[in-house]
Amino acid sequence: MERQEEELRRLASEFGFELAAVIRDQASGYDLDRPGVLEMLDMLKDKKAGAVLIQDETRIGRGNAKIALLHCIYKEGAKVFSISDKGELQLSESDSMVLKIVSMVEEYQRKIHNLKIKRGMIRAVEKGYRPEKNLKGSGNPLGRERKTLPIEEIIRLRNNDLTFAEIAATLRGFGYDVSKATVHRRYQEYMDRQKNESKQLNEQD
Repeated sequence: MERQEEELRRLASEFGFELAAVIRDQASGYDLDRPGVLEMLDMLKDKKAGAVLIQDETRIGRGNAKIALLHCIYKEGAKVFSISDKGELQLSESDSMVLKIVSMVEEYQRKIHNLKIKRGMIRAVEKGYRPEKNLKGSGNPLGRERKTLPIEEIIRLRNNDLTFAEIAATLRGFGYDVSKATVHRRYQEYMDRQKNESKQLNEQD
């Protein structure tokens, strides 16, 4: 590893790169759960680095793990340089094709996701949902913060026969970062609370 680091430092110097970090990992290339790899991805996402220097493509990963990690790197707009290629990483024709397919599939997944959000939003509005009454900065100074879920709207949309997935998609379209599981949990918590309150009132009577 010392030799690899020395050679990579020399490669960085040749290209005039400023060193952001030296990451060492001793794990299987088939494994995604590698602290160094996760640190690298965080740095790329936070724009603390714009290139990854490696000895050869197997240092990124092997098999499907390699393709997945290269996709993540390229998606952040970063480049990969290798000692074996004496410059930018040169992928095989098959690897390049797989990466293109992965990017294409991800783009279509994004489009489908947006269509589901749009469909949920339209259905919710048709059922009477008015987001402008629940978001701050949208005409209601007493509205909720974006990260706080509008439980009354969740209950009302559920009572209007929307699924939890549709409710979650609708709320995401209006700026709430929420999953189907979270919507279901909040709904169940509300129903349990209502049941307990009703039980306590009956016991008092």
